[in-house]
Amino acid sequence: MDVAQHVEDRSPRGIAAAVSRLVRSGDLRPGDRLPTVRRLAADLGVSPATVSGAWQALAAVGLVASRGRAGTVVLPEPASWLPPRYRDLAAGGRSDAGEERVAPAAAGAPSARPSAPLAPTRRPGPALDLSAGTPDPALLPPLGRALARVAAATPAAGTGSYLGAPVVEPLERLLRASWPFTPQRVTVVDGAVDAMSRTLEQLAGFGDRVVVEDPSFPPIFDLCDQLGLERVPVPLDRQGLRPDALAAALRTGAEVVVLQPRAHNPTGVSMTSTRARELAAVVRKHLAATPGAGLTIVEDDHSGEIASSADVSLGSHLPDRVVHVRSYSKSHGPDLRIAAVGGPAAVLDRVVARRMLGPGWTSRLLQHVLADLLDDGEALAAVAQARRTYYARQRALTTALAERGVEVQPGDGINLWVPVADEATALVRLAAAGIRVAPGRPFRAGEVADGAVGPGHVRVTVGALAGGPDEVTRAATALALAAGA
Repeated sequence: MDVAQHVEDRSPRGIAAAVSRLVRSGDLRPGDRLPTVRRLAADLGVSPATVSGAWQALAAVGLVASRGRAGTVVLPEPASWLPPRYRDLAAGGRSDAGEERVAPAAAGAPSARPSAPLAPTRRPGPALDLSAGTPDPALLPPLGRALARVAAATPAAGTGSYLGAPVVEPLERLLRASWPFTPQRVTVVDGAVDAMSRTLEQLAGFGDRVVVEDPSFPPIFDLCDQLGLERVPVPLDRQGLRPDALAAALRTGAEVVVLQPRAHNPTGVSMTSTRARELAAVVRKHLAATPGAGLTIVEDDHSGEIASSADVSLGSHLPDRVVHVRSYSKSHGPDLRIAAVGGPAAVLDRVVARRMLGPGWTSRLLQHVLADLLDDGEALAAVAQARRTYYARQRALTTALAERGVEVQPGDGINLWVPVADEATALVRLAAAGIRVAPGRPFRAGEVADGAVGPGHVRVTVGALAGGPDEVTRAATALALAAGA
């Protein structure tokens, strides 16, 4: 098909819209190859960068994908309601239909990589699923006593006013007492991703630049794409975000920085207090050189109370510039759907006001349940035991990998970032061993072509290694074999 003749507006947005219409109408079908960037640019009389921008916009919403030498192709209509990178993260090595993607070449021959999408083949589910990034259900505190106490104190699911405070007093008191700095406002929302979404909506507009870690949690990238934000990737070292790279990123004009202060997903890195001071110094220097800059740091403390590292925050140095998010999903249960947010009133008041035009508030019944759990000795002991158990599982797997020649720096939280010689081959080998892990590609802030061959990573949820030493040995052996060239 001659795509150029259907393009009326030759801007990146116009080109993307024209291709989207062709896909929706059925003129372009799943698997059809789009013209190359240079060819379409020549046909339209525009720069290759203009066409490349259109292709990136289409890829961000899941309409097309780069297949390396096979070109850019139209994707099937997704069977999933998940955003693109969230979908990649959830799928691991499986398609939306629950089918394993298996290379036609032998798993032991990484050089024989197909250039086209892998053909789906029915396979049974993995015997050991280390891909999900979710807490071990057996390590969550029991809810029975808290539910009974809250039900006895609040027999009806009512509320005094639709315009009442968004946080119940017992929970706000506990949150403020445990916060790493003194926030002007504290509120609660429906999970950490909800908190990040609500905050970014208030801080950045279409086309704004946002500093993100590379690698980082894929839904953060999906959020940026949905809001039309330009990501400015910054690498990490073993102490957190690199100060020199942050300084360079801020010079691009970015006014929002998104970082994970501890138990970084996927690497497990935690920011040290020294690094926090260094980053704060970078921010102060940037603000002094840029009068009127509206820089805000958004911290995603997603692992919360199961993290073994100290609760270090840039808010200790820049309280009026930091929005700190703490999730209780991994420590107390994902289905509680509660994350706390604390920071400047100028930001938090807008977040609360916007929620009043949507959900209004997070269930006050669930807030009372969480408050009870945060003040109950049995629940506190359960969370402390979970924290120790996750720490032990991290160390057990990294030790077993080292014994098999794979050196991985142990981190904090429930995930481990394992380097592999070839990512696609590693996923196939692990699937053949009955082990499922998360591919590393969705965690990269830059665009990585589907099917790309070469060094990469896989993310392993060590928190799911509940089967004892034998299970750790099995996982380490399979990972070591998969990591090799």
